[in-house]
Amino acid sequence: MKKLLVGALAATTALCGSVGLASAGEYDGVTINILTRPGPVIAGRIKDRGAEFEKATGAKIVVNEVPFAEIFQKIQTDWTTGTNSIDVGVFAAGWGVELDAAGLLEDMDPYIAKDTKLDPADIAPYFREFGQKIGGKTKMLMLDGDFQMVYYRTDILAKNNLQPPKTWEDYVAVAAAINGQDMNGDGQADYGSCIFKKRNAQSYFAIQTVAASFVQTKGTAQGFHFDNATMNPIVNNEAWKKAFELYKETGKYGPPEELNHDIGDTRAVVKAGRCGLTIDWGDPGPLQIEADAGAIKGKLYALAAVGTKEVLDRATGKLVPVSAETAPYAIDGVNYAPFAAFGGWAGAINAKADAKKKQASYDFLSYMNQAAQSNVDVTLGWTGYNAYRLSQLTNLEPWEKAGFPKELAENYLGAINGALNNPNMASDFKIPGAQSYSGIVLDRELARYLAGEITVDEALKNIEDGWNEITDDFGRDNQIAAQGLALGASQ
Repeated sequence: MKKLLVGALAATTALCGSVGLASAGEYDGVTINILTRPGPVIAGRIKDRGAEFEKATGAKIVVNEVPFAEIFQKIQTDWTTGTNSIDVGVFAAGWGVELDAAGLLEDMDPYIAKDTKLDPADIAPYFREFGQKIGGKTKMLMLDGDFQMVYYRTDILAKNNLQPPKTWEDYVAVAAAINGQDMNGDGQADYGSCIFKKRNAQSYFAIQTVAASFVQTKGTAQGFHFDNATMNPIVNNEAWKKAFELYKETGKYGPPEELNHDIGDTRAVVKAGRCGLTIDWGDPGPLQIEADAGAIKGKLYALAAVGTKEVLDRATGKLVPVSAETAPYAIDGVNYAPFAAFGGWAGAINAKADAKKKQASYDFLSYMNQAAQSNVDVTLGWTGYNAYRLSQLTNLEPWEKAGFPKELAENYLGAINGALNNPNMASDFKIPGAQSYSGIVLDRELARYLAGEITVDEALKNIEDGWNEITDDFGRDNQIAAQGLALGASQ
């Protein structure tokens, strides 16, 4: 409770310093309808900041919540049919490309040009350029920055004389070695690994975190989903097969109900001190300092990435050993490709809204993005917001004020910076159909494989066919061009 009061006080102070974005009463009578995911994560902080914004400007912020799997379709349908009941969508940055291709997103650059409080230069380059921009124009504002990392219990590994995993084979080996031990002192056997694997949720992000290091070796522009010159899928091969098999093997050392766990379920088990390893976004860093996470406070450390000693030979579809030729960015014989899963929650404005609503919408998104607000929000685990500004990634003070032990803050920010600064960082889909490629096809076939309905070979072939169908539906040449814009020149 004390931490929440401190956060609220900081937010109030920040508001007092930021009223200049709009004058008092300027938006009296203006209602902004926002659509995003349900619950305190993401939606909760929008409501809190919306109440502040309303008090300062008169604009009423209404947050509409739908299940994660429905967000994209709801926004797309509302805006393409001309219903226009939604003014702002808060969703995965990568989803914006398809909406923008249909002319649905407002260009924010003219607003930014007059905004004296946003400070775009403080937004980390990856999130500023990849997350917010489409075709060089700012079509979204980040509220959150996302990478998936591996977390490990320092105390449990030390007790077992184990080192943090460097490869995915190491991850499985460590999980096996510690599985069944009592990790929180309650006398019950706990789990070597906890990963959210529920269908129609977010499991498809975690499998990409495993696959990326097997497939991408020559920098971010190479990508790990397609041959950029042809848009032929790079998925039906030994690299993705090994990733699928390792991902499924982790289930031997996880909770018995893991296939039904969404991200919130997994985090609850982690916070209870029952997991030795996990894959997650940045949230476990601040979540472990909350009052109900006493079993893991200061003990859950992050790794920027886990890698591989074998990588894909794209010409043959086979795995080959890491070498200077096959993986030039490898470190000590391990290829790492930190995955920017989801890319971060971002706010986009309906281009068909009236001028006053669009200005009010921009001012509210700017208010949330500004350092005065976001530098507080990213330190609070329950918000779901992770660091994306340079001031959040270089200054320990806000994290220590939030309750982080110094060593934990150094580890946590070091891991995020390590991912951001890795030249082989792997990007999420940011092309038309992004949600269909991953959230529908990849998710469906992965879930069927994990449930034992199909073999790994069948799953990969189905994904290959499904991705080709989506590409052809959008137009292969159009998708090749979009992929080039998303990743830069292919390699």
